[in-house]
Amino acid sequence: MSGDVDVLIIGAGLSGIGAAWRLQKQRPRDTYAILEARDAIGGTWDLFRYPGVRSDSDMFTLSYPWRPWREPESLASGEKIRRYIEETAQEAGITGHIRFGKKVISADWSSAEARWTVRTADGDVYTAGFVYACAGYYSYAEGHQPDFPGLAGFSGRLVHPQFWPGDLDYRDKRVVVIGSGATAVTLVPAMADDAAQVTMLQRSPTYVIPLPNRDTIADLARRVLPPAAANRVARAKNILLSQGFYQLARHRPKQVRRVLQGLAGRFLGDRGYVEEHFKPRYDPWDQRLCVIPNGDLFRSIRSGRASVVTDHIDTFVPEGIRLRSGRVLEADVVVSATGLSLLPVGGVQVSLDGKPIDIGRHAAYRGMMLSGVPNFAYCIGYVNASWTLRADLAHRYVLKLLDHMRRHGFDVATPAQPAAAGRPLLDLSSGYVRRALDKFPRQGDRDPWLTRQNYLRDVLSTPRADVTREMTFARRTATVPHTEVVP
Repeated sequence: MSGDVDVLIIGAGLSGIGAAWRLQKQRPRDTYAILEARDAIGGTWDLFRYPGVRSDSDMFTLSYPWRPWREPESLASGEKIRRYIEETAQEAGITGHIRFGKKVISADWSSAEARWTVRTADGDVYTAGFVYACAGYYSYAEGHQPDFPGLAGFSGRLVHPQFWPGDLDYRDKRVVVIGSGATAVTLVPAMADDAAQVTMLQRSPTYVIPLPNRDTIADLARRVLPPAAANRVARAKNILLSQGFYQLARHRPKQVRRVLQGLAGRFLGDRGYVEEHFKPRYDPWDQRLCVIPNGDLFRSIRSGRASVVTDHIDTFVPEGIRLRSGRVLEADVVVSATGLSLLPVGGVQVSLDGKPIDIGRHAAYRGMMLSGVPNFAYCIGYVNASWTLRADLAHRYVLKLLDHMRRHGFDVATPAQPAAAGRPLLDLSSGYVRRALDKFPRQGDRDPWLTRQNYLRDVLSTPRADVTREMTFARRTATVPHTEVVP
């Protein structure tokens, strides 16, 4: 299969379907295709199938602003999110534009033709005037897996949440979950009902925040308002609360620390347990906070079905894991919830006129384009709020740029090179982020090279942003024949 389109979107997950919806709405004459490496819609929410997989952002802000979230839960299961994305694509007629099983391996820009040539793993070739990478920021092919000493002698089974085996039976088994991030705090209570015992083994504590799984304001709004209006009320309330809490955490970390630990103490009823296992060394939001719906992790611990151990792994032994303290955690199943392997633009090798580029040596223009790289955008959401909030702002900005190019007869838009850009794009101290900093573009300290983590500011400034600022425009120097993509 091959063909030419105006816009080529990489990825049919939450971002890719959102980008396609905006494109159809604002630029209905543009031709487009979506290349999806997997065989289904959903991206992250189709890949992850581990027990209890769910959102850690509320669905009123994670859902699309034009399609209200109608389910009762504010923190939804992965299956419900996948179905929501799939139904959105079907209702909007987007599904027919998706080419499944098309893993993009390279994208090469031709300066003479002002077009991208995109190649997939199965040998297909596509050309496009603009490429929009909506493939997230981590590798689907591999998660982060430490080299555990003694693992070969372990008599049980080791699994990684990103590749959950369908045949795993952990009923009445002893389970150890290594890690303390969002995946671990989801897995532990989800497995605790069936396992004999679940232990969360962490090197150091993480901040967790219990939130109700039902939004009382949203429920009230739904009773008195039409669905779209009720969704806007819940969405606005959650945006204000989450952004306000984030700013409070950054400016008054000691007070927020006390609140979070106070909540943990109230749920667990044991201040000593909180001091040992839920008192991180870093400030709130130096790393992403982990949400636990209705305090389910705390409830599992208090019931005795789950426990937390804070220690380091010395080595695996046949019966489980020996810790540095000398204690042995017996385990039939060990789940390595040790994080993601981050990967920019879906791992696509980007090149300019046949010369590969190192994305880590480029600067991030408005957090969505690369300095010196024409007609190419990528989508990365917020780290302190719902992914979709920033993704939708990015979609709207990209379309504004395309509108400007068409209106003035330009074929090429290239972000300039800033004087300095040395700050990491993802401003978190988490291990999975630090391990990949050199792979991602850097940001500067001023617009348009500064990537803020502030939706309230971005929602006001991004729609009014000057698309010509530090952007070079040009016209094609060669005539290129166009052909439609063959379904």
